Amino acid sequence: MEKTEHFPLSLMPMRSLSLRLARSAIKMRHNARWRIDKLNPVHDLVMPLTGSGRYWIGEDEFTLEPGEAMLIPAYVRFRGRHDCGDMEYTGVAQHFMLDLFGRGDVISQMKLARKARFPDWEAMEPLVRHYRESTSRANTTLSQHHAFMVLLLAHLEAAFEGWRTEDTTPESQDQLSLHIMFVASRLSSDPLGAGVEDALANVPYNPDYFRRAFRDRMGMTPKKFRELKRMEFAANRLGMGLSVKEAALELGFADPYFFSRMFKQYIGDSPSSYRLNKGAVPPPDSGDVIV
Repeated sequence: MEKTEHFPLSLMPMRSLSLRLARSAIKMRHNARWRIDKLNPVHDLVMPLTGSGRYWIGEDEFTLEPGEAMLIPAYVRFRGRHDCGDMEYTGVAQHFMLDLFGRGDVISQMKLARKARFPDWEAMEPLVRHYRESTSRANTTLSQHHAFMVLLLAHLEAAFEGWRTEDTTPESQDQLSLHIMFVASRLSSDPLGAGVEDALANVPYNPDYFRRAFRDRMGMTPKKFRELKRMEFAANRLGMGLSVKEAALELGFADPYFFSRMFKQYIGDSPSSYRLNKGAVPPPDSGDVIV
């Protein structure tokens, strides 16, 4: 299975995911006497910056070090202690919830490794440090929500092991939301292929019922969503220098005028104007269509 289908969250429209920070970030600063034994009613993402901590979750025992992160699920008891000699164990922890379509907790639907290393710690470390230092005791800000979403998605992709699709019945709203996410991510990741019928082929629901549920959560039908993603793909190609005619042909439109009308419907501007505004000036005799 391709990575885009294996972990589709990064392809979902932001409106589909609802992030709630339960409190301001916790600035970890622990000495050799530090111990913890607790259970939280929300999820907790722990990201060390210096030193190390030793943790016990269920039967698992492991050390957490800089460059790694650990997500402790809600209502899971954990224990921890300082594990780095005389060095301080520092970092940042954030309590949160992440809902899919506002219909249920998406983290509980995922199988995650107890800990995972950020894929590019050299780039992520400054963001973790900034997130720790910019936190406010009084409230959480919009910029903190955005920064934490970047950190959270990076960790989830690194720790992801699968979906708990076998743990819930197809009739459950959580399961339905998951399948809508799978279909939306497939349509997003393959705008030149993955027709709607192909994307819906393995969905364990009545097709008409699923299309209504998809429209209810995504704000448009699967067909309209695919058209939007195809036009967004075309916009990217126009920005890279393709002519309107070339972009239309790449998407399978024999009539560039029909393509132009659809592009304006979804993007809000004609493809030729969009191309010029992006700095892609057509060369002489390029065969571009001005619409």
